[in-house]
Amino acid sequence: MAIETQKKRSDEELVLLSRKGDKQATDELLLRYVGAVRGRARGFFLVGGETEDLIQEGMMGLYRAIGDYQTDGGASFKSFAHLCINRRIIDALKSYERKKNDPLKNYVPLFSGEWEDPTLSPEEEVVGRESRREFMRAMSGALSDFEFRVMIMYMNGTSCSEICETTNKDPKSVDNAIQRGKNKLRNILTK
Repeated sequence: MAIETQKKRSDEELVLLSRKGDKQATDELLLRYVGAVRGRARGFFLVGGETEDLIQEGMMGLYRAIGDYQTDGGASFKSFAHLCINRRIIDALKSYERKKNDPLKNYVPLFSGEWEDPTLSPEEEVVGRESRREFMRAMSGALSDFEFRVMIMYMNGTSCSEICETTNKDPKSVDNAIQRGKNKLRNILTK
């Protein structure tokens, strides 16, 4: 007997199936990109806010990408999805800022990479990178070594339980370090 191996379907194939009502195809796409959404959402530090709100916004952007993607548009679904996720998160942050929502109005992009805004000039990218470096230096100076390690892991999407394992500290110590770190970073950002 020959064992059949199921061929991994491309994102574009899954989009077409999803539009025909195939819930499994939709779920598979959402699962494929949930890590990208979480990574993008954690790329912003929310002063007093929760990253989960931005993850939800990013997931809505991803869901919208599935519905709006044009297979004949020339761009890959991955590129289109990242663009939709990014725009939805940025739009949510701007919306919260307009509403004077204090926890979300002071967001700071921390990391760059594939999420860079393609409309930025090289000069603007250099200024952005330098701003991130300055923030990291200020962060390093304001936080204790333990708080700095914990905040970096937290902002990179590491769960509290994983941080506990890595640092050999109990959950209360890690949670306290995160809260102290957020308060100190809030002070840096409001200066």
